[in-house]
Amino acid sequence: MITVNLINLQNRTCDKMEITDEKIFKVALFTALIGIIGMIIFAGSIESKEVKIKEISKSMIGEKIAINGIIESIKQISSGKSYFLSVNDGTGKINAIIFESRLLEFQNSGIDINKYVGEKVKVFGTVTEYNSAMELILDSSNSIKIVV
Repeated sequence: MITVNLINLQNRTCDKMEITDEKIFKVALFTALIGIIGMIIFAGSIESKEVKIKEISKSMIGEKIAINGIIESIKQISSGKSYFLSVNDGTGKINAIIFESRLLEFQNSGIDINKYVGEKVKVFGTVTEYNSAMELILDSSNSIKIVV
């Protein structure tokens, strides 16, 4: 329990207000709930930053971005558990990677990855670097959208 002295300058009196653990808990709980509600409301409006492939740099590693382009080719690694999609937006090319951990999600959603070859798409992913080349890691089966 904390006691706070409140001074009333008009009446020249000193009142004491007790701040109990219960009051502090209620204020903290109320503040946390307001924060969570705010996050839920505004989280739907947060979108990946849309960039051109030539603009992707090492300073963007770890960022979630979106690119528009044409999938020129799709290569499956020899183990068959990951795919590399070559995306070209006219300013450059980048590999978008679907790792084994996400491949099952694509398959369970009924998505045939090979259908994207030659299609104009919007790709959402996380920027990473491998062997000095920038790449995009696809997070889910919703990471590729065909653009009409």
